[in-house]
This record gives sequence, C-alpha cells and structure tokens, in this order.
Amino acid sequence: MDMGKSPERDRQSAQLTVLGRSVWGTVGVYVAFVAAGAGVGWLVGVLADWLVTLPWAPLQGPARLLASIPGPWLPVVGSVAGLVLGLVAQHEELVIRLSAESVVLSRKGRDQELPHDAVATACRDGKHLVLLGHDGGELSREPCDLDAGRLADAFTEHGYPWADADPHEGEFRRWVPDAPELPKAANALLKARQGALEKKGPSDDDVRELREELARLGVVVRDEKRRQYWRTVRQSDPAAE
Repeated sequence: MDMGKSPERDRQSAQLTVLGRSVWGTVGVYVAFVAAGAGVGWLVGVLADWLVTLPWAPLQGPARLLASIPGPWLPVVGSVAGLVLGLVAQHEELVIRLSAESVVLSRKGRDQELPHDAVATACRDGKHLVLLGHDGGELSREPCDLDAGRLADAFTEHGYPWADADPHEGEFRRWVPDAPELPKAANALLKARQGALEKKGPSDDDVRELREELARLGVVVRDEKRRQYWRTVRQSDPAAE
C-alpha cells in the first residue's frame, strides 16, 4: 500500500470535469440553425415568385428555376443546410477535460493533452482560452465561448493556477514587416502567416500551424482584427539558477 497517498488525493485524481456547451445549449444551436435555414428557404421562394413578375428584373433564369420548385421544398432544403451548419459549429467548439493529472483540449477532431505540471497559468484572453508554460510561452490558445467564471472555478478546483487576464498582455507589440527585433526566420513566418490570416481568417489550419512554428522559435503571437502582435519568451538565465 502506498502510504504517501491520502483518500482525498485519490478522489481528486479520479475526478474528471468536462467543460463544453450543455445538452440544451447544443439543442438550442441546432434549432436556431434549422429555423434560420427554413426561414431563408421560404424567403428565397417568395423573392423568386416576385422576381418572375418583373420582366425587367435581373436573374430571371435562376428566379424562374426557383419559382418552379414546389413551395415546401425550399424551406426543407434550407432546414437541411441549417442542420449541416449546426454540425460544423459543434465540430469547431472547444471541449475541455480537466483532471488532477492533465488537461485535454478537443476541437475539430484534434486532441491536445498537457500534463498538470506543465501548465503554469490558465487565463482568458478575449474570446480565447490560453494556457501558459513556466517559461512564459503559450502551450495552447483556443477559441472559447465558455463563461470565464465557470472556467476559473473548474481550473482552480483541479489545482491549475488561474489569472483573470494574460499576465504578459503588456509585452505584445504590433508586427511590422522585417521587424529588427526579430530574427529573419520569425519575420518570414509572420509574413506568411499575415497573408494566410488576411485571406482565410484566424481559424485556418495554416494560420494555426505557423503559430506553432513561431512558438518553436520562442515567439508568441496573438491576433486582433487580422493584425498580428508578438512577444518573445523570456529565456531563463542558467547562472541565476
């Protein structure tokens, strides 16, 4: 028998907290998307019927085609489209699994598991959940719509340090091409990432992968309105240890 473990410690180790949208919240999202899709389908049918009565109106061909479709079908097609959008939205939502041993972040079918001891600070930065390592680098930055109070309670309950804001927020500087404070490799990655960010948006896989490449160079990047802000990770001084 291991005398070093107490029953309370065993209980905490076995406890798992899962954070994500509630069942009723998920149902509400699907209902909203399906209802919106049905409404759009009905509106498209009404507009098509109106356009075919106006010989001078543009898009007469598509309007006649839509007007020829039996009335109930357009709302049905819209409902199916809304259901698909609901599935996409659920696929992109962040699910967090917390225990005394690790935190697992699941999004878009991908899992990232971080040991408890690797996480120095957890915080919300705008609409993102940020997990920081002991060197100040970002272990993870994921879009998260969950209530900040709910997040704070869950993380602290499992022994993860929580901050109300990013403790390094004041260190970020706006990136400009060929910033002299950055190495050439980092500037090249930031330039490529800026192009992907402007064309595809912050959720694109290329944008995410380039963030990870920058992290390997000791550069942390955050986005605001498709502008990039950066800071470097402070390296520990071996002589001070």
